[in-house]
Amino acid sequence: MNRRDALKKSALALGAAAGAPTLLSLLQACANTDRLSWTPEFLKEDQARFISAFVDFLLPKTETPGGLEVKADVFIDLMYARTYDEGGQKQVESDIEAFNADCKTKYGKVFADLSAADKAACFKDHEANSPKFPKKVWGGDVGPREPVGFYRGLKSSVLWAYFSSEEIGKNVLSYDPIPGEFRGCMPLSEVGNTWSL
Repeated sequence: MNRRDALKKSALALGAAAGAPTLLSLLQACANTDRLSWTPEFLKEDQARFISAFVDFLLPKTETPGGLEVKADVFIDLMYARTYDEGGQKQVESDIEAFNADCKTKYGKVFADLSAADKAACFKDHEANSPKFPKKVWGGDVGPREPVGFYRGLKSSVLWAYFSSEEIGKNVLSYDPIPGEFRGCMPLSEVGNTWSL
């Protein structure tokens, strides 16, 4: 590995670590947004429709809340507005336009207007043809890290927003704000063997 690659990887790791609290605060802000009066901060109306349709198809409401109910689409808009630079924002707009253009070519309509069957076919096509995240061992990438593209990056962000939301964190996933039980005073005979960790 040369020095330039090492510096790039260090900068990416630092950016991810520094950006996590910002993304979490954006998610918290989404929880207080009234869906009926929501106006996108960054996305244009047709782009917001695309993101909402993407979120709703990826995470529809079942016996658990859907992606729209936890406002994952609002989070995505805020993420683009507040954490992407101008170049990144232009790239997002271009990627949404390209995604919709591909849908028009293959199915005759933009993604938000497709039938459920056509949306499923579109997702299947992008799933098969989009670069994948590199395999990881002990938290580190195995092999070269290539860009994963718009589809997989958006999908990953939507899933992160969904599973990081308060509603899903508290009411769907197992939730223990203080991991492990604390018993301050117990007989030594109940402790058993010495713990290895």
